[in-house]
Amino acid sequence: LGLGISINLYDAEALYNAMKGFGSDKEAILDLITSRSNAQRQEIRAAYKSQYGKDLIDDLKYELTGKFERLIVGLMRPPAYHDAKEIKDAIKGAGTDEKCLIEILTSRTNEQIHNLVAAYKDAYGRDLEEDVIGDTSGHFKKMLIVLLQGTREEDDVVSEDLVEQDDLYDAGEAQWGTDEAKFIMLLGNRSVTHLQLVFDEYQNIAEKSIEDSIKSELSGDFERLMLAVVQCIRSKPMYFAKRLYKSMKGLGTADNTLIRIMVSRSEIDMLDIRECFRLRYEKSLYNMIQDDTSGEYKRTLLNLCGGDDDIAGEFFPEAAQIAYKMWEISAMTKVQLRGTVRPYQNFDPASDAQALRKAMKGFGTDEDTIIDIVTHRSNAQRQEIRQTFKSLLGRELMADLKSELSKNLERLILGLMMTPAEFDAKMMKKAMEGAGTDEHSLIEILVTRSNQEIQEMCSAYQNAYKKSLEDAIASDTSGQFKRILISLAQGAREEGPVDMARALEDAQVLADACNADSGDMEDKFMSILCTRSFPHLRRVFQEFVRCSNKDFEQIIKKEMSGDFKNAMFAIVRSVKNQPSYFADRLYKAMKGLGTDDRALIRIMVSRSEIDLFNIRKEFKETHDATLHEFIQGDTSGDYRKTLLIICGGED
Repeated sequence: LGLGISINLYDAEALYNAMKGFGSDKEAILDLITSRSNAQRQEIRAAYKSQYGKDLIDDLKYELTGKFERLIVGLMRPPAYHDAKEIKDAIKGAGTDEKCLIEILTSRTNEQIHNLVAAYKDAYGRDLEEDVIGDTSGHFKKMLIVLLQGTREEDDVVSEDLVEQDDLYDAGEAQWGTDEAKFIMLLGNRSVTHLQLVFDEYQNIAEKSIEDSIKSELSGDFERLMLAVVQCIRSKPMYFAKRLYKSMKGLGTADNTLIRIMVSRSEIDMLDIRECFRLRYEKSLYNMIQDDTSGEYKRTLLNLCGGDDDIAGEFFPEAAQIAYKMWEISAMTKVQLRGTVRPYQNFDPASDAQALRKAMKGFGTDEDTIIDIVTHRSNAQRQEIRQTFKSLLGRELMADLKSELSKNLERLILGLMMTPAEFDAKMMKKAMEGAGTDEHSLIEILVTRSNQEIQEMCSAYQNAYKKSLEDAIASDTSGQFKRILISLAQGAREEGPVDMARALEDAQVLADACNADSGDMEDKFMSILCTRSFPHLRRVFQEFVRCSNKDFEQIIKKEMSGDFKNAMFAIVRSVKNQPSYFADRLYKAMKGLGTDDRALIRIMVSRSEIDLFNIRKEFKETHDATLHEFIQGDTSGDYRKTLLIICGGED
């Protein structure tokens, strides 16, 4: 006990010396505070007050500034008082920071909630429940109040009978809008283990995840709150990994979120959060902090983070379970794909052909009419318009459009007017012509198209350019990358039901290949990833986690290189969640300075009748902004107008 007191006095003195005189020794402050537990910091704070008659937090506030000050002071507060301060800041003033309320109240244990309520009362002399009631409304308010009670059943409370009785499917698909109370009661009170079983049962009955149901039926803050509850039930580390990623991606950093999570989870589950971060985003949390912050603020965050996981290849137990479960959900979920462009009801190809001719006749061009007709017809209807235009007017519609339009609008409208096979063939040709090769385009197209789409594209390529696509790829690429592209260009993926015994066998082959030399490993990976069906590969990747305890994507990242690695990554991402893969491609096409218009046009045109609605949803989920907003801010004029119509909504 005496040694403990002397150490606390020594630390208190070290902090006092770091702050006395002109300026302060920030490195000494951050090194000391980040190398002590919160309980030890409270002892140091008490020792500081008894030794110097001053409050340590007040002195730190005086000496430090900005984000670094907020981070250090946050570390010095007891956890319950830190949460209370965050909640107070979230609900004071004109606006409410709903995301902060959601994050704290959905992720804390019963004991942490009770301590938070008591700390709020002690610090501010106010009742937290009353303040939340006064600042929120509707079902959002009701769910927050339920969570504030801190009455979730403990994890050993699981009843198989109740799992069947707690039928979220009946409360959901048929009764959203009338039975939210059942969802609020169940999600706010049942134990974590119990709800995980309920979610599995829901998946079996509905053939969709509970998250997908919430996204399709709810909106606004209540949707975000219920999704956060579900995500925390499934895995708090994964929930926080997503929050941290969103706080740092894109332009600017949401420092309040970053600080809050790094402070509150540093002694609880930071190692698991790091592993989940790497699992989901193919980049370590350490490296993202390093790239996104600076100075003493960065150093403090990196100390809290504790290590760089980009050098790791194996999972921690928690992350291995999460990875296995993620692939299981991916394998079981039957996603209903939805496009944003549908056939026009009162379709009259002759009328459309005449209207298009009139829009391009004489002086000037009526772009509005062209855009309106082309974007509101399905591709099959556009092909009828092309044929009718030629038979009625004796002219080639594509040639007329090309002569009347220009730049990106011309490329976009012509792309919409081509058949999907013609368009893909043209995109492949563009990717390989000229001095450089656009490897990302080649990968994207060949990885994401079905057997039939690839075969039709190969035929269209031969007809248009009098050369086989395979020969074009062979002459423009080399090595293992050439081999993987030619393999994909055969359009010969297996089809049919998943054979679990064969999936287990393939998983073991891949696991064994990780210990082979690089050439053998690439051959084994290619032979399975390029030929098996996507449903089969989902089961393979799931079982790979079980038999190797390795992160499949991290193996690719560490052991492979160049365009071959990029192609392998694209296959895994598409197998896991193809709309998410396209959402990421669209984000990269528009983020930062300049726009990759070719990629933007290619994806918007090719996915508009297949899964662009799903891509929109994934874009918003991952990037915390809508695809509509990105297009609006990154393009202009008639080109922007056309893209926004194809996008189909603001979400």
